[in-house]
Amino acid sequence: MPSQTFFNLPQMKRQNITNAAIAEFTNHSYESASISAIVNRAKIAKGSFYQYFKDKQDLYLYLVDRALEARNAFIAEANLPSVQSGFFVFLRALFQTILEFQLANPDWSQILFRGPHYGDVPFRKEVFKRTKADIIILIKKNIQEAIAQGQLKADLNPDFAAFMIVTLSSQLRYFIPFYLGINVERLVKDSPNPPLDAIRKIIDDCIQILEQGMGGN
Repeated sequence: MPSQTFFNLPQMKRQNITNAAIAEFTNHSYESASISAIVNRAKIAKGSFYQYFKDKQDLYLYLVDRALEARNAFIAEANLPSVQSGFFVFLRALFQTILEFQLANPDWSQILFRGPHYGDVPFRKEVFKRTKADIIILIKKNIQEAIAQGQLKADLNPDFAAFMIVTLSSQLRYFIPFYLGINVERLVKDSPNPPLDAIRKIIDDCIQILEQGMGGN
């Protein structure tokens, strides 16, 4: 957590430091990312950096929290369908919205996902905990509403169901690039046009399995 000294800075200066940190972490592994490079880009003294943040981990987790704020705002503005429209209608829209956020915000997506998933961030568990917490709460709330409306089984465990859905959605970040032959690093850095129709088809297949199960008739 940054110090109050950091939050007392003018907004433009805080943003310059944040932008410098994003640029460094998105172009380097966590271990090779340099505080010296960040302060040089932000045009601040290195001593000032340590008045704002404890260390590099403190800075990275601050960026994770900022990225989550951006993701949550993106989801809130998406005006997702309510559970009354159908729980799986809501869930498909949520998955699609998260995908759209990732494609529209490659730098934030790299902070949230590429670092801990494909890089060498040594505190992965803390990053995972933060990235999953808000989504688990949101999905659990909608599961509970769907149970109350009779859309889902009355004996369904909302905590486990929400955890399972979020874990599955997280694993899609491994499956989609592997299955479609997408170079994740190039996608994040160069922003080429991804195969959206193919990605949406995978999301639809995922939702269908969740809704209908895998058993035969």
